[in-house]
Amino acid sequence: MSTANLDADMNVDDEAIIGATRRWLERAVIGLNLCPFAKAVVVKEQVRYVVSPARTPEELLETLMDELQDLADADPEKTDTTLLIHPFVLNDFLDFNEFLDVADAAVEDMSLDGELQVANFHPDYQFADTDPNDISNYTNRAPYPILQLLREDSIDRAVEAIPDAEDIFEKNIETMEKLGHEGWDKLDVGPAR
Repeated sequence: MSTANLDADMNVDDEAIIGATRRWLERAVIGLNLCPFAKAVVVKEQVRYVVSPARTPEELLETLMDELQDLADADPEKTDTTLLIHPFVLNDFLDFNEFLDVADAAVEDMSLDGELQVANFHPDYQFADTDPNDISNYTNRAPYPILQLLREDSIDRAVEAIPDAEDIFEKNIETMEKLGHEGWDKLDVGPAR
């Protein structure tokens, strides 16, 4: 089931959505080592999972701003990152991609620039100048649209600890090319049913 059809199946509850997101995080992001920084925060249970009920970009922006403030105020030892999952809004990748400028502006407007940043994942993620079905796009594909709120201090520490951190993107594409579409499908990291 694609997220485009999620509105037709609104019986999927928050627990199932978070479960599908955790499965993707464990099997794809950590399992394929797409983000070498992810395992530590998952093991330490420092990831906050939030399912937004937003149905409009405006409602999502409100939730995003609340979550940015909550993360800024939280003890980093307890919450290092937040996954803001929004299954009912911005299911079209182009709309989602346009919203990223709004998300970045919110960080700046809240004077959190340099402290927090927003990363993004989407079921139909597509890098510029690639075919929609190009396997390289799957490095940023998730079961639902997700805005990941990150602490810049944590990113800086992680980059210092990982040799050749600047090569992660290229290594991820190599991993995906070896895995292929069939291998990705076997991971079973789609949305909850």
